[in-house]
Amino acid sequence: MSDALKHECGIALVRLLKPLEFYKEKYGTAFYGIQKMYLMMEKQHNRGQDGAGFASIKFDVEPGERYISRVRSNHAQPIQDVFKQINERVNEEMNAHPEYADDVAKLKANIPYIGELYLGHVRYGTFGKNSIESVHPFLRQSNWMHRNLILAGNFNMTNVKELFQNLVELGQHPKEMADTVTVMEKIGHFLDKEVMQLYQDCKAEGYSKREASPVIAERLDIAKILTRSSKNLDGGYAMAGLLGHGDAFVFRDPAGIRPAYFYQDDEIVVVASERPVIQTVFNVPFEKVKEIDPGSALIIKKNGDISMKEILAPTVKKACSFERIYFSRGSDAEIYQERKNLGKLILPAVLESIDNDTDNTVFSYIPNTAETSFYGLVEAAQDFLNQRKTNFILENKDTLTVDSLEKLLSVKIRTEKVAIKDAKLRTFITEDSSRDDLVAHVYDVTYGVIKPTDNLVIIDDSIVRGTTLKMSIIKMMDRLKPKRIVIVSSAPQIRFPDCYGIDMAKLEGLVAFRAALELLKERNLYHIVDEVYAKCKAQENFHDNDVVNYVNAIYDSFTPQEISDKIAEMLSSPEINAEVKIIFQTVEDLHTACPKNLGDWYFTGDYPTPGGNRVVNRAFMNFYEGKDARAY
Repeated sequence: MSDALKHECGIALVRLLKPLEFYKEKYGTAFYGIQKMYLMMEKQHNRGQDGAGFASIKFDVEPGERYISRVRSNHAQPIQDVFKQINERVNEEMNAHPEYADDVAKLKANIPYIGELYLGHVRYGTFGKNSIESVHPFLRQSNWMHRNLILAGNFNMTNVKELFQNLVELGQHPKEMADTVTVMEKIGHFLDKEVMQLYQDCKAEGYSKREASPVIAERLDIAKILTRSSKNLDGGYAMAGLLGHGDAFVFRDPAGIRPAYFYQDDEIVVVASERPVIQTVFNVPFEKVKEIDPGSALIIKKNGDISMKEILAPTVKKACSFERIYFSRGSDAEIYQERKNLGKLILPAVLESIDNDTDNTVFSYIPNTAETSFYGLVEAAQDFLNQRKTNFILENKDTLTVDSLEKLLSVKIRTEKVAIKDAKLRTFITEDSSRDDLVAHVYDVTYGVIKPTDNLVIIDDSIVRGTTLKMSIIKMMDRLKPKRIVIVSSAPQIRFPDCYGIDMAKLEGLVAFRAALELLKERNLYHIVDEVYAKCKAQENFHDNDVVNYVNAIYDSFTPQEISDKIAEMLSSPEINAEVKIIFQTVEDLHTACPKNLGDWYFTGDYPTPGGNRVVNRAFMNFYEGKDARAY
């Protein structure tokens, strides 16, 4: 992706179903769980580099002994820093007590972080400061073991203010208005109520306070707690929670916006935000890794019972299509094929842009996530060329000579690695993005592979703001002196803000929106902007279910091609000698390529939750009023 785009986070959960001695005997280490957590988090580092956290729970410890450990980091390499802290602490104890090495019971009793239940999180901060207080997992502490709650999630709520107010009405005093805190406190509130009710039941049955504790742990109804605490949630989420005594859950939003996968056998239960992470770390086949159902929670009781319970009625599934286009690792078997299909499906538009002249066209891609769609594009181009060769042979079969046939067969689709990303320079520039000359050198180019008669087709996975295209890529590509530069986006035009975890909250930052505004001005239709604002303003205090997305009207007067052409004009500049064209995927072909992930609100304005319409209207009002503010 040429535009830097922060997005949703990643979760990792491991529950060991056997005694620690089992893993020591079978795998040679009682630290099996910690090692697997490290691998799962490291293989999800693409989902978060602003912070990382790790928590563990020991089962069946005596009063006075620590049973919860947590470590978090917001350092430059947070995953490495987390496990560096863990290793240093473990090594300190092991060096002082080498006798622990072969005694699993002593390891568990004396070494922190080792346990039966683990939760990890990697974070991209889409909003707020990147302080250590913002790093998951969060911990809600209590002296009652079952009322300790550890929470980590990949989520954004559109109605944080409402959730905050609900807590205030319950008599609480939340320490901040953040979605993670409000969700944790809401779950915590109903957890407290459930524990107290169970205690009263135990008391009535004649249990002493101490005797009641394990009974409460056994009877705790996690599904009931989640159902009561999630009634007003509006957003996309996959949240994982641990209770101090050993219960665990992973709960997914009703539209399946955010991803969550799990695997279980008789030794282990694991959950991750991406399927290939589980496949790789535990060496299990694709079909063994399952998806957590939308609106449901995977519940793992301390006694080892595992169930999938519906918490909220699922709505129409709108899994985030950006997961398939860009965010998730391309090593997933389905995602790999889907990204190739995105490249294949856009070929007809590419051929039209180059007048079907594949002989004088070089195909390339923007590093690194667009590489897979590039393969699909090139395969489709090769099929086109092969068909052209076949037709020529059939039409000229009576006059073909060996020389002419060899010349025909020697024609190939030309592919080159034209753009090279300077990672170190990128890191430096991020600290001072106003330095235009430096921004222009984020990408370098390969000289000597483009002729003045060539088209240069270069594919990117998406175009969000267009800043890097304008300031760097197009300028650098033009240095190669092609006659035409065709920028291809394997994603459709991003027209609307996201409110479920992707860092695209402001309309004016989207190049498609800015292009539509320019077209409105040119055609004397800018009064539509005022009309849309008036309609949005009139709905400002409506209930979310009654709000309509009126921002669609900004685009209704234009075809997608007209907006694409205007974007190409805006991203070019007078010193560019080549003709510049920009091609976007159609929404219809996106759905054909990615049939299981139909969430497309950032392309179509069709939000999967009522809060989405409020957010897009608020984002438009912020733009109109000149407010540099978040819309939710």
